[in-house]
Amino acid sequence: MGLTAEALVLEPGSPVGERIDVRLKRLPEAFQGFRIAQLSDIHFGPYMDQQRLERAMRLAQAFQPDMVALTGDFVSHPLGQRNGNAGARNAEPCADVFARWKGVPIFAILGNHDHWNNARIVAAALAERGIQVLKNRAQPFERDGQKLWVAGIDDVLDGQVDLPGALKKIPSTDATVLLAHEPDFADYAARFPIDLQLSGHSHGGQVQLPGVGPIILPPLAHKYPIGLNRVGNLQVYTSRGVGVINPPVRLNCPPEVSLITLLKDTR
Repeated sequence: MGLTAEALVLEPGSPVGERIDVRLKRLPEAFQGFRIAQLSDIHFGPYMDQQRLERAMRLAQAFQPDMVALTGDFVSHPLGQRNGNAGARNAEPCADVFARWKGVPIFAILGNHDHWNNARIVAAALAERGIQVLKNRAQPFERDGQKLWVAGIDDVLDGQVDLPGALKKIPSTDATVLLAHEPDFADYAARFPIDLQLSGHSHGGQVQLPGVGPIILPPLAHKYPIGLNRVGNLQVYTSRGVGVINPPVRLNCPPEVSLITLLKDTR
């Protein structure tokens, strides 16, 4: 089988686990080794079904995370249709998969495709199955009297973002992980006391050429399209995502489940 055929047939359905250690200067000692499993850009629909999503979830479960972060774009519209309610209802079988995972907190934010179909339907499907949707708000984890905050913003491209509102309950001295669908939002987020931003949106370009890199990237995913980057005191990790959009091809860019371990930066 040639390389192009492998990309068409194998890569879209075979996620890999990417293990990343992220060192944070402000990480409380109680959260040393805190594990986050990130899944992004599932795009449940024509090219993603429950069986494929379950493969990705099993990778995440094997990591035994303390938290699951779902960083947007849960749905795609059916083939031959436009964005709308039919696409948004793909969030229901998508969320059914995560509802089977018990004993770990799951946090989600919405992406641009969720808004373009119907954000209300997508958010309701997630919330009804016990997934916490962080729409410009934050939630703390507490251990031994110390806190680690997880904040989430609504989609930037859709104009629903309110970062100051998301951070208003967080003391400026507390370590904070931000879920933001579009990675280039980090340029703005870096103005605030945020330690790590987790993003998706780019799909890693879906197609990467040797010596060139991603050949097509969406808006707000050009500066930090893949992997771990730093913007001032902020670090941003961009996942290649689990699913695909048209054309349903991945080349040198396999789908990803991000397995992130937070460590104290003592340097």
